[in-house]
Amino acid sequence: MTTTATTAATTAATTAATTAHVDTFARDRLPPRDAWPAFAFNADTDYPARLNCVAALLDRHVDEGRGDRIAVRHAQGAVTYAELAALVDRIAHGLVGEMGLVPGNRVLLRGPNNLMMAASWLAVVKAGMIAVPTMPLLRAKELKQIIDKAQVSAALCDARLRDELDATLHVGGDYHCPSLTTVRYFNGEGDDALETVISRQQDKGPFRACDTAADDICLIAFTSGTTGQPKGTMHFQRDVLAMCDTFPRHVLHPTPDDVFCGTPPLAFTFGLGGLLCFPLRIGASTVLAERLTPETLLALIQTHRTTIVFTAPTFYRQMAVLALQFDLSSLRKSVSAGEALPDATRTAWRAATGIEMTDGIGGTEMMHIFISSADAEVRPGAIGRVVPGYEARIVDDDMQPVPPGTPGRLAVRGPTGCRYLDDARQHAYVRDGWNLPGDTFVADADGYYFYQARSDDMIISAGYNIAGPEVEGTLMQHPLVAECGVVGGPDAERGQVVTAYVVLREGVPASDETRAALQEHVKRQIAPYKYPRRIEFVAALPRTETGKLQRFRLRQMAEGRA
Repeated sequence: MTTTATTAATTAATTAATTAHVDTFARDRLPPRDAWPAFAFNADTDYPARLNCVAALLDRHVDEGRGDRIAVRHAQGAVTYAELAALVDRIAHGLVGEMGLVPGNRVLLRGPNNLMMAASWLAVVKAGMIAVPTMPLLRAKELKQIIDKAQVSAALCDARLRDELDATLHVGGDYHCPSLTTVRYFNGEGDDALETVISRQQDKGPFRACDTAADDICLIAFTSGTTGQPKGTMHFQRDVLAMCDTFPRHVLHPTPDDVFCGTPPLAFTFGLGGLLCFPLRIGASTVLAERLTPETLLALIQTHRTTIVFTAPTFYRQMAVLALQFDLSSLRKSVSAGEALPDATRTAWRAATGIEMTDGIGGTEMMHIFISSADAEVRPGAIGRVVPGYEARIVDDDMQPVPPGTPGRLAVRGPTGCRYLDDARQHAYVRDGWNLPGDTFVADADGYYFYQARSDDMIISAGYNIAGPEVEGTLMQHPLVAECGVVGGPDAERGQVVTAYVVLREGVPASDETRAALQEHVKRQIAPYKYPRRIEFVAALPRTETGKLQRFRLRQMAEGRA
């Protein structure tokens, strides 16, 4: 287990500095200090009291003579660090001068993974404002919830996604958001185009990064809704650097010559880190691409000679079948997160590519990955060990540590942690200074952590505790199964029964014979009491836009069936 401690050397990082925010709405709605997690810093995360993370991620490379290196590759070409910095500065000038925004204003960002979405995020944060990134597929009703909750005053949106956002501007309409008064659309043209704003900033020169405090909020990331109730998580300027200086530094070991790629949206902290902040932190490059499929992601790896890929287990399982059709010789690291990684998927990917998967658990509340292992450090069945800079333990319901091998609740703390925007659920996520992500784990004596289930995904059937992901992983080993999700369904006799929702491979009949074969397979592989007594065949599983399985919807389906 990795332990860290706050020392005198980190006093600057833990002492609140004078905020640069003129609009203090978000800062005023931080949880009470006694509801915050305890933060721990070490030499990697000992930041000064005042910092702007974009100056450290982007401007530093230009200032130190690396401006001609490629920063972002995209469908239309590539931009260097100097070109990206100039674009970011022009957007920042437009935000402040033409749009009249001030530090602390919340700016909604809406777009797929492309250059303008990335540059807009960097510009908002560099100007001292607060980025509120949103998933491209959100509808007006969902956007209204976010805009109203965060009191967003401005938005930068891809022109192709304007319809749903426009609905929030209609005074008197069902989704009108009074706080949202200024919108510009990028990848478009006309008076309301961000490109039009940018064109008028050509002669203004570099934009000086806002003199923000390390603990000024720069990001409100809304959870992806696997529980059905998204929450706004607030992150500081220092948190962005902390996610770059922990998992990638100690587990991935990237170099400036690496080329990153993947599927997670920049609106998702998994994607924000892996596809933008991690590569920029070390002066590497990233490939941003929209609407990838398993096949087009493999083609992208081949074309751009990418070396590190980030995506979800579902993609890896589908790519493993296609991998031999592509030249993946440049690839050296593959990172999986977002949901549980079945051993069958890990094995299939390794067999197809020779690459050992780097699994990880993180979360929007924690910013990014805090438990992971790579390469020779991987242990079968385990997600990994605690990332240096963090501390974790397994606790019981009274927050007391449990012995190795005993299931319990995962508790974690480090340089990042949960601070919800004006949300009473803060007190459930943080207890006694520890973050409780809501997962049941087992830790062994060597400090390896084995995922069991989301705490609310444990199925209690006739007195037995059954981890739904374990049953899922077993079903996924059967050649007839393409995907599956397992939850507890209500049952009058047993309380709950294991209920599996299965997507079959093409051409496999959804028959009683298939159902029986799958049940027998589970009985042979794991304890028979864990087998799914109910199996429902479905065409697709409900997922969030980030690819996470929405088990709460499966539970709703199971309750409806009962």
